[in-house]
Amino acid sequence: VKVTPTSVNLRVIKGRRSLTTSQPQATARRSESTHLLTRALNVVMSAMASTRAADEDLEGQRASKLARFDEASSSAAETPESRFVVENYHAYDMKPDTTSVKTADKDDEEFRVYDEETSPRVREHYRQMRLNHTVEFYERMEVKYDFSKGQCRRRMTLTQAFKELEDYVDASDPDLDLPNLVHLLQTAEAIRKDGHPDWMQLVGLVHDIGKIMFLWGSREEGQESGADGQQWSLGGDTFVVGCQIPDSVVFPQFNDLNPDMANPKLNTANGMYEEHCGLDALKFAWGHDEYAYRMLAANDTTIPQAGLDMVRYHSAYPMHDKGAYKHLLRPEDEERLEWITIFNKYDLYTKDQENMLDPKELLPYYLELADKYGLGGELRW
Repeated sequence: VKVTPTSVNLRVIKGRRSLTTSQPQATARRSESTHLLTRALNVVMSAMASTRAADEDLEGQRASKLARFDEASSSAAETPESRFVVENYHAYDMKPDTTSVKTADKDDEEFRVYDEETSPRVREHYRQMRLNHTVEFYERMEVKYDFSKGQCRRRMTLTQAFKELEDYVDASDPDLDLPNLVHLLQTAEAIRKDGHPDWMQLVGLVHDIGKIMFLWGSREEGQESGADGQQWSLGGDTFVVGCQIPDSVVFPQFNDLNPDMANPKLNTANGMYEEHCGLDALKFAWGHDEYAYRMLAANDTTIPQAGLDMVRYHSAYPMHDKGAYKHLLRPEDEERLEWITIFNKYDLYTKDQENMLDPKELLPYYLELADKYGLGGELRW
C-alpha cells in the first residue's frame, strides 16, 4: 500500500515515533488488501485447476497405455503358442518354447540332473557352497569387491575381460565342459536369433562375466580358475543367506553343514529379514551374479532394470525355478521373476557341447551393443 505524506500524522509516544493513518487512508488500505487477497485466491484456484487438468491428462495417458496392453494381450490370446511380454508398454513375442532355443539333442529333463550319478566334482562344489556361504562371508566379499568412491581392482575393456575368461571352465556345471565364453555366445546368439531386444542380447553375453573374480580371489575364498579349482564362490545355484536354506536346493543333504543354520537368529524361515521385505533386500550367496550386477551398476550401464535382474538373479534357482522365498518377496517382484525365468531358458537350454562358436566372428557385433549401453572403453572391475 502506497502511503502519501498528506495522509500520515507523526506523533511521539514515550520517546518513540509512530505512524497514524487517517480514516480515509485506512479505508483505502482495507480496499486494496481485499483486492490483493482476491487476486491471490484467483491464482491458487487457477493452479488447482491446472493440477486437475494435468492429473486428468496423466490418467488419459495411463488409459491409453493400458489399452495398448489389452490389445497386445488379445493378440497373444489368438496365438497361444506365443507369449507377449510388455516392455515399456510395447509388446513383442518372447517365444518361451524351448525347442526354439536348444541346439543339443537332449530332452529338457536331461539338463540339470543332480543325483547320485552326478560327477564327484559337481557334488563337492555344492558341498563347499553349503559349508562356506554365510552372512559373514557375504559381508566380507562386499568389502573386498567394493565399488564406492571410485574403487576398483583393475581397469580393462570387455575384450580384455573375455580374453581372461577364454579358458575358464565352470566346475559347477553338469551340462557343459567348454570355456565359459562359448556358453556366453551360445546364450546371446539364441536370444538374438529369437529377435529379442538388443539389450537382452547383450545380457546374454555378459551375464557370467562376474566369474572374472578369479583374478583377485583365492582358493580359501572359493574363487579359483580351472575346472579342478575351488569355485564355490564363483558359480552354482545361489540361495539366500541369513535365513533357512530351503529343501528345494540341489543336494539339500548338505544344508546342515552351513554354520548359520546353527544360529537361531538365522535358521528360521524369515531369519534376519522382515516378511515381504522385497527381492532387493535379500542377500544371495555371493558369486558371479552379485559381482557382475555391482560391476555393471558401478560403470553406469544403461541396460534396463529387467536386464540387470537377469544378471543378478539368474543363478537363484530355488527362487525362480522352485518358488522359494515367496514370503519374503513383494507383489511387484513377480513380474521381475518372469523376466528372469524367460532369460533362464536361454542360459540353460542353449548349452551344447558340439556348438562351438567363433568369438572372433561374433564379438564385434556385441561390442557395438556394449558401446550403446555404456560399456565401451575401459571399465572398472
